[in-house]
Amino acid sequence: MDWSNWVYLLFGLGLGVGGSWLLRSQSSMRKSNEPVSLEAAAPNQDVPALLEKLKQTTLAYEMASEMSRFKGGFLARTSHELRSPLNGMIGAYQLILADLCDDINEEREFLAQAHESALKLLELLDSILVVAKTEHGSDRMQIQPLQLAAILNSVKDLTHLPAENRNLRLPVTLPDPDIYVLADARRLTQVLVYLVDSAITQMQHGSIAISADSSPASGVAYIWIDTPVPAVWDKAVCLGWNEPLDSVPLVPVTDGEFSANFDLSTGMKLLMNQNLLEMMNGRLEVVAPPTSSSEASNQIRIQCSLPLVIPEPESD
Repeated sequence: MDWSNWVYLLFGLGLGVGGSWLLRSQSSMRKSNEPVSLEAAAPNQDVPALLEKLKQTTLAYEMASEMSRFKGGFLARTSHELRSPLNGMIGAYQLILADLCDDINEEREFLAQAHESALKLLELLDSILVVAKTEHGSDRMQIQPLQLAAILNSVKDLTHLPAENRNLRLPVTLPDPDIYVLADARRLTQVLVYLVDSAITQMQHGSIAISADSSPASGVAYIWIDTPVPAVWDKAVCLGWNEPLDSVPLVPVTDGEFSANFDLSTGMKLLMNQNLLEMMNGRLEVVAPPTSSSEASNQIRIQCSLPLVIPEPESD
């Protein structure tokens, strides 16, 4: 074998090795560009579990966004409500500072109005702080099983005298004594008394019916307050059935306006009570009346929903 044969042999070997290497590199590049399935990339991963975690994360994000929106609306309404007594104080002081009082007696009258506004402002702040402390955890709720019939009896005892003074009927249909709910007794009674008392103060005649029932299938107990639509609710709670109460419109307050009524608006009080119920895993909403008669068109039903619980039997 002469030297030319050796040259051809070496050239053939080099060409074969180089071609083989080139083909392998192109094949690996094609494989790297192909999409990899979830099962191939992570054969040991549980796909349903990952999807469930993603669903829970999405739900947690939506709940956090909703709570942020609710708190933002609550703060906006709170600042709006506090403007009324502040405007009363500022208006009275402006009249005095501008020397617009006719005599010392009128000046004392304006000072008395400013003092009354300051006291009412303090009262409003205390009412709002009750909800704020409860939500923050400074004033912890005592969540425990409560007999629903006993709660409604307490509400009746606290509201029947104001109803009788206005010649209003207050029928209370007690539920089964075996129905228990998970709630804070003081806060729940406070919410129900406010709802009944608000209707009483706005009515001249008629009746306010209180009833309750449970839905074991859904694990919820319902408390219903059926009443003619009070004028203030008809104006402030222009809602469809099952519409959230935080959409109650704000009542405008004019700067410099002095008003003798510095109480929290109906919408604000409803929103505060809704907040208290939500902290007990409950809900406050306006639902359709149970009947569709002509009388029902002038009726409103406030529904309070609370978790149903079966109390443990007492040990001997």
